[in-house]
Amino acid sequence: MKAVRVHSYGGQPSVDEVAEPKVTGPFDVLVQIGAAGLCRTDLHVIEGQWADIQKPSLPYILGHENAGWVREVGSAVHNVAPGDAVILHPLVTCGLCVACRLGEDSHCENATFPGLNVDGGMADFLLSNARAVVKLDASLQPVQVAALADAGLTAYHAVRKAQPLLTPGAHVVVIGSGGLGHIGVQVLAATTAATITVVDRSVPALELARAIGAHHTVEANDSAESVVRRVQDITGGGAHVVMDFVGEQSTPGQGVAMLRNRGSYYAIGYGAEVRVPTIELVSREINVVGNLVGTYNDLAELMTLTAQGHVTLHTKTYPLEAVNEAIHDLETGKLVGRGILVPGTD
Repeated sequence: MKAVRVHSYGGQPSVDEVAEPKVTGPFDVLVQIGAAGLCRTDLHVIEGQWADIQKPSLPYILGHENAGWVREVGSAVHNVAPGDAVILHPLVTCGLCVACRLGEDSHCENATFPGLNVDGGMADFLLSNARAVVKLDASLQPVQVAALADAGLTAYHAVRKAQPLLTPGAHVVVIGSGGLGHIGVQVLAATTAATITVVDRSVPALELARAIGAHHTVEANDSAESVVRRVQDITGGGAHVVMDFVGEQSTPGQGVAMLRNRGSYYAIGYGAEVRVPTIELVSREINVVGNLVGTYNDLAELMTLTAQGHVTLHTKTYPLEAVNEAIHDLETGKLVGRGILVPGTD
């Protein structure tokens, strides 16, 4: 089969011919990939940022946002059958550790993470297990939802955590309405009564944000101080919640500055640092909240929202062989929404 593999950090991945994975265990599920999302995390993987955390053996296959059709299942699998359209939770979990038993399976002690520490789904096939597959509603196709497996799941998880703070009259600021943030805007609009303000440098991204539920938008091409002042004016002194879907360069500092007293900054995108004097944390009682990818149940709930029409991915598709073109478009900001690699297309 064809697969996109990282051979060395800092170099371009290549499309290689490799052996197809095989079902060997009772809970195995072999999925024919219909679509694999391209994530900014993939760029960080290629750069080597995850090497010391996940410790993969090179070369290995990229791709942690995957959807497709079940090809074959192990003897103990009863929740899906060959032919079913599925989306895959990004982690393959054990179900036995404390985190799994608490329903916090994104922190499974024995998980593998396809695309980060074992072979992922930018390929014709991916081997997963019964705990990772969510059967899709008949109205949904893999290419429509693949990127929701991580980008959507992470956005949904963050919003779910923030929901108790997002009561009617509350203000939430979304930093970045790109591939991750535009999903967050839709989830916020569908599940909360908060007033949504979106901050982004891209005019098309802001136009998209307005179309999918943002009440206010701020173009972030002025000075950081000017952007913060505009947000403070819109929110009447600061946001109750800031959701930073960028997390790079100056956005963490701006996000914290946009908060009112007792506000909460949610770090979702990553790459920069959050630097806040402890006296400010204490005197203003502000919170800094980290957000990992969501749980299996989060993904199932998100698929329900999607089937109901509340969440729609804005995407551009590429054949698998065009992976480096897609990476270039993501790096240079040409993508509005999400890049999707589709195996078997020219």
